[in-house]
Amino acid sequence: MLDIPVLIVGGGPVGLSASILLSQHGVRSLLVERHPGTSLVPKARGINARTMEVYRQCGVEAAVRAAGLAPQSIGLVVWTESLAEKEIERRIPGRATPKNQAMTPVLNCLCAQDDLEPVLRRFAEAQAPGQLRFNTELTDIRQDAGGVDAVVTDRLTGTETPVHAQYVIAADGAQSRIRRMLDVRMIGRENVYDSVNILFNADLRPWTAHRPAALYFVEQPDLRATFLTINAHDRWSFLIHSIKHYGYTAGDFTPERCTALIRQAVGIPDLPVTVLGVSAWEASAHVADRYGHGRIFLAGDAAHEMPPTGGFGLNTGVQDVHNLAWKLAAVLHGQADASLLETYHPERQPLGIAITQASLENSLSMGRTSRQEAAKLPRAEFLSEQGLIFGASYESAAVIPDGTPLPDIADPVTQYMPSARPGCRAPHAWLDRSGDRISTIDLFGPRFVLLTGPAGGNWRAAVQALSTPSRPPLVAYMIGDDLTDPDGVWQAVYGVDDGGAVLVRPDGQVAWRSRGGCADAGSVLQSAFDAVLCRTAERMR
Repeated sequence: MLDIPVLIVGGGPVGLSASILLSQHGVRSLLVERHPGTSLVPKARGINARTMEVYRQCGVEAAVRAAGLAPQSIGLVVWTESLAEKEIERRIPGRATPKNQAMTPVLNCLCAQDDLEPVLRRFAEAQAPGQLRFNTELTDIRQDAGGVDAVVTDRLTGTETPVHAQYVIAADGAQSRIRRMLDVRMIGRENVYDSVNILFNADLRPWTAHRPAALYFVEQPDLRATFLTINAHDRWSFLIHSIKHYGYTAGDFTPERCTALIRQAVGIPDLPVTVLGVSAWEASAHVADRYGHGRIFLAGDAAHEMPPTGGFGLNTGVQDVHNLAWKLAAVLHGQADASLLETYHPERQPLGIAITQASLENSLSMGRTSRQEAAKLPRAEFLSEQGLIFGASYESAAVIPDGTPLPDIADPVTQYMPSARPGCRAPHAWLDRSGDRISTIDLFGPRFVLLTGPAGGNWRAAVQALSTPSRPPLVAYMIGDDLTDPDGVWQAVYGVDDGGAVLVRPDGQVAWRSRGGCADAGSVLQSAFDAVLCRTAERMR
């Protein structure tokens, strides 16, 4: 029998990211994936800036960006009657405006899933102490108060291996076997609309190179479809929407039929096309009623299925495990009470519901659920969901309120106002370290961070006293001493005076804030740190 602290089921971007994050926290894990290797088809492509921040903190950002497309290859979204004919409209996504890009030190990235997964797999396999097994399927699972007992089966040899784990991350996708075994109730709408995705080779540069876009929507009375950029040259996906409303069934999409439809959408009857693969699928918009079931935690598409209109599925899943990994590590290392894990659901599920609903409304605004004779452009929020990307504000036992209100914004979907209010993402601000320009985002990673003002020496001393093996790693930075604030914005953005302090969790969310100094900094910080970890004297005995 294998005895492992965390079993990860699913080797897509969410499972691979979980393996990397747990390894960086020093937690042994075993990832099992039923397929023989990483994805062979593009699937998801868009990696938003918040997820790229996570990858930056993991040390994988540069490799992901190198595997993806340069930003200048995808700057627009275009609507056309066909690629070679009349253009209806073009937009620069709201996420790409200078104002929104100034909220983070990173840019988003278009990296197709079959290019992304090999990068993540290499990093996961290079980490210690994580282990990965492909061609290995979970075939049984049951849990009790002492842990989770599972059976994983080698799909080549049929060899069964019993596994005992303390916890399980179910990252096994929209058809999650674990979710079915747990009989999880889903909230929302299933099978909202149907689509067919065609992967093909053809050189489309004569009709795309002068207007580089991530998406080219084709609007015709008898065909509504999207060209999805993969390499911006000769590899593309062609997504046909709402097929039943246009008289198609999945069986109609032979290679010959696919070629004819692609030529129709390009507007070139003799275009050379090679069809590489065809897959039919249905978009759903529903969320698990509980993300945590005893010692088993749902993440990614196993926890929330959403239409792809907005590109949130992969990103929401990676950010799920970013939230969960540090909590599992603290509990497994004996540094936090097990009740800390109960904060995963109240922090992530409300955001999952909001993002799923926004993705559904995007798709409805584009007429995905009915036949449309004329072009129907999406609502203004489409690809401008800055508030959903950066504006999550958690409420749970792992956040200590400071009595301040949420930022006053009119639209929480599209608008984001940086705030260090407890529960919010710790904002980006440029700092200087020995002549090097760095972001506050670069200070966060697999440890807690205390940021203080220039008069925060007593907070820094308190951190030194709390830096013991019985608690997670904690480091302090004094802005004005260890780091400088050349733009003079840090205190205003973080809402503290010279003596204030902000405690940031390993997932980059603010856990606690003191807007000013404190004479008894040691006991105040200890109480706050222990409260975030759900530690009490009784629980930690």
